[in-house]
Amino acid sequence: MTRTPRPLTRQATAAMLLLAGGAASAANFTLSGAFDIGVYRGFDEQKHVGTVQRSNLTLAGSEDLGSGLSATFRLQHRFEADTGAIENSGKPFWHGESSVGLKGSFGQVRLGRALDVVSNNDWAFDPWYNYDRIASPAWNNWHWNYATDRSSNGGNAEYGRLNNGIFYDSPKVAGWSLHYSGAFESAPGDSGNNNGLAVQYGANGIAAMAATSKNRSGDTVRFFGLSWSTGAWTLMGALDRSVYNDVVDSTAKVTSLGLRYAMGAANLKAGWAKRDVDGAKSNFLGLGADYALSKRTTVYASFGRQDPDAGNTRNAYGVGITHTF
Repeated sequence: MTRTPRPLTRQATAAMLLLAGGAASAANFTLSGAFDIGVYRGFDEQKHVGTVQRSNLTLAGSEDLGSGLSATFRLQHRFEADTGAIENSGKPFWHGESSVGLKGSFGQVRLGRALDVVSNNDWAFDPWYNYDRIASPAWNNWHWNYATDRSSNGGNAEYGRLNNGIFYDSPKVAGWSLHYSGAFESAPGDSGNNNGLAVQYGANGIAAMAATSKNRSGDTVRFFGLSWSTGAWTLMGALDRSVYNDVVDSTAKVTSLGLRYAMGAANLKAGWAKRDVDGAKSNFLGLGADYALSKRTTVYASFGRQDPDAGNTRNAYGVGITHTF
């Protein structure tokens, strides 16, 4: 059951103050976001009106410090557009990101809360950019046994984002770039600190990524992605392996393939994934279509099918609208 939190007066006031004073305090200040609502039947076999993709409000800015150096900040609030509640009520108000950093010829360093090195870069290898809970093979299968932190949300797991972290993104050299995320705080019983590393390549229609990360509980994830774009077509694939560290480890292996085809204002998408968790196997199929009504407004249809070898096949489908600004 989703619990609607009490009104967050202090946070809302802080956001208003940022909006009012942001233009004066940052040389470059932006307010952006996305609102998404769909009508769908989920894999829980229930009917819903709610977020199929994601809704967020983002405040970001930078200040030129001279000599090619800039100070940056980014705050992102994630919410359920159908109710106005915080997305997943156990998460912090600035669930998406809260970071400050420096950017220059050396790349960019950020401190705070943000996506870890795997989740911040893997989206390029899924037709839905890991952004659709019905059709996306990534959303429904990747990193099955891996949480960036098992207990950072009042004892609940955090999938993707790292608190108290340091994040580094190198400049691109001949198409190659290096990315790091880590946190140096730990608690009694932890097996170590969080550390992750990714190497990316992007040029001439080809994108590739190899990444690995380990959380402070000893869980690990390894990810490999490859995509190729030519004309209106983009083909992609990924291999993902995640291990939950316990007395007896649990290992999840996922292979996924995807296709995206641009046809004027429309985008057609298809994706497939095979998941193996300790020998229990499942196939996933996703189909979808987007149509841009304007530069900022898109309508879409999504279909997903979960087909485990053990039976109990489930389908999900729906339509929705997304507006960005």
